[in-house]
Amino acid sequence: MSNIPETGRTQRVQIRLIIIQVLVFSLLLTLGGRLWYLQIRNGQEYTDEARNNHVQQVVQPAVRGSILDARGVPLADNETRLVVSASRTDLLKMDDDGKGVLTRLADVLDMKPKDVFDKVRLCDAKTPQPCWNGSPYQPIPVTDEATTQQALQIRERAEDFPGITAEPTAVRRYPAPGKSNTAQVLGYLSPVTDEEITKAQDTDSPYLRSDQVGRSGLERTYDKELRGKAGVTRYEVDNLGRVIGQAKNDQAEPGSTVVTSIDARVQALAEYELNDAMKVARTQFDKNTSENYKADSGAVVVMEAKTGRVVAMASLPNYDPNAWVGGISGKDYARLTGKKSNFPLLNRAIQGLSAPGSTFKVVSTAAAVQAGYDFDGHYPCTSSYSVGGQVFKNFESENFGPISLGRALEVSCDTVFYGLADAQWKKDGGIHPKKPKDWFYRTAHEFGLGKETGIDLPNEVSGRIPDRQWKKDYYKVNKDAWCKQGKKDGTYVEKIAYENCLEGNIMREGDSINYSIGQGDTLVTPIQMAAIYSAVSNGGTLYTPTVGKAIISPDGKHVQEIKPKAHGKLPISRKTRDKMDEAFAGVATRGTAAWRFGGWPQDKIPMHAKTGTAEVYGKQTTSWFTTYTKDYAIVMTISQGGTGSGASGPAVRKIYNALYGLDDSGKQDLKKALLPAPQKSLPKIQHDGSIYAPEIRPYDPESQKTPEAQTLAAVLGRRD
Repeated sequence: MSNIPETGRTQRVQIRLIIIQVLVFSLLLTLGGRLWYLQIRNGQEYTDEARNNHVQQVVQPAVRGSILDARGVPLADNETRLVVSASRTDLLKMDDDGKGVLTRLADVLDMKPKDVFDKVRLCDAKTPQPCWNGSPYQPIPVTDEATTQQALQIRERAEDFPGITAEPTAVRRYPAPGKSNTAQVLGYLSPVTDEEITKAQDTDSPYLRSDQVGRSGLERTYDKELRGKAGVTRYEVDNLGRVIGQAKNDQAEPGSTVVTSIDARVQALAEYELNDAMKVARTQFDKNTSENYKADSGAVVVMEAKTGRVVAMASLPNYDPNAWVGGISGKDYARLTGKKSNFPLLNRAIQGLSAPGSTFKVVSTAAAVQAGYDFDGHYPCTSSYSVGGQVFKNFESENFGPISLGRALEVSCDTVFYGLADAQWKKDGGIHPKKPKDWFYRTAHEFGLGKETGIDLPNEVSGRIPDRQWKKDYYKVNKDAWCKQGKKDGTYVEKIAYENCLEGNIMREGDSINYSIGQGDTLVTPIQMAAIYSAVSNGGTLYTPTVGKAIISPDGKHVQEIKPKAHGKLPISRKTRDKMDEAFAGVATRGTAAWRFGGWPQDKIPMHAKTGTAEVYGKQTTSWFTTYTKDYAIVMTISQGGTGSGASGPAVRKIYNALYGLDDSGKQDLKKALLPAPQKSLPKIQHDGSIYAPEIRPYDPESQKTPEAQTLAAVLGRRD
């Protein structure tokens, strides 16, 4: 008999049919579940997205808020220009990638075709400036200096310029009131990148592709407040792109105004005097190198002593911040970043590092007192100090005999501090310490050195205090290089490398001696020293330096004041502070800075100072001049500028003269004073929300009869 069932199917065929039926049923079930998920569970979401496919957005950029000085004078604002832009997306749809259109555009704009091509190419690691570092999907500005005639040509011949627009646009402007540059403080803008858009999309301040963002300075710190909110109008369109209705309209909101503590007049004065001091220094002969001083860079800070607010901050070399507006040219970019530029983008007031020289003795004096040494004790001020065959000389080998710490500050006696630091090093156990007190290093950290001050400007550097931990860390990184380079009987550099290879991780006697006078591996910034000397002036309170003073809403109704913030106290008693204060007054009246303050009205406006001349291997000395009154602290430093009082002293004196309205004889005229006391109030807000801005006084030939008046005239923009 046959085993084939009546259906004619074998058992194997039946099993296969059952498997196929199960698979078909599973697929149908999966498909049904997916349809339910898409149409019912998430139906509304996809319906909304489908609608958005028929919505076009038109973005109206927000007007960026202004940055004002303390009196309301604009340091950064906006002006309307005719901006010609190219849509990269539209150009790439053309057969020649838009080269023909861009060539015709170059002809209209009187530009070279290559320059236009470079403007619209995208930036990457291999592409030099100029290039576009913003989103490739937003219009790329080709020029913001188009004439009315050029704009009309482009608009009237739209068929010849597809993807090209010419529209009036609010463009950033840095007006430089009173010839104040303020470049490194203000910073600059550039287009937002795709990465930034992605990172900010889930925050309370998302970016649009049309946004310009701050890249440095105040533009970066207060970017969120200044940027405002762009307006977006959404239009419903059909499948042919024709508008069939308006879906939604979000009005643009202008950015807020940032009022700073900068006084444009004092800023211009500080920049002028720093530049002049560097020019004069270059005419002076350096007997150590047998050539004139190079004076290649410098910085000056004017700070309110009781608040930490910055009244002026200048850094040289500088640059014109308007160079970045509308996209920087290749020539300008090379000039700002090339090897021969000397890095003008650096704000040397917060990023310039150098040994502080004798201005550091404010720390060493406090450290000695903390270690138990009597401020009024007698310490030998000899012409030199010898340790193990090495001789550490006093400045110009002066010998004042036994003197107090106060007198040591006045005459800047190095050997007094050598002896104190050496004695403390030995007390701590020398090369093999067990539980060192490290008063000199600990005190520096308590003064706020070795870390950022916290100023409201980006990219501040921390400086360096070469304590024991730093020595160990630095040794780990550099040991191999030192051992490879070092030679026992080689050049000076090779000998140092040899010594460091053997014991670079050990706090040596010479390290502590050099450290006590602000030499060796110690590095500070001008803003750090300004904060310290301001604290000495105000009684010992360390304030966080600030440039921003208030944020004012576009309508003027909401004012958010940025109040001074104290973050610590100097590690000195009131008694010690008073004695140091007296010593610094002595520096200005009978010490190393006295020759720069002849005729100063010390009885009315007590002046305090400390000079510093820091040695730098392979370079000329760095000039430091730190000063303060009851109102202000002014710190100036010039790289390769010579001595503290010699190079920086005259410039600092002139800044004080202009602030208080003084002439060289000490006679005061308050009518000529720029800022005899710190300005406490904010600029006047008008009824319409605008802010009153006083005008620069007109040119007055009679004002230039005296040297002081000539300086003031230059500050106010009235120089021939």
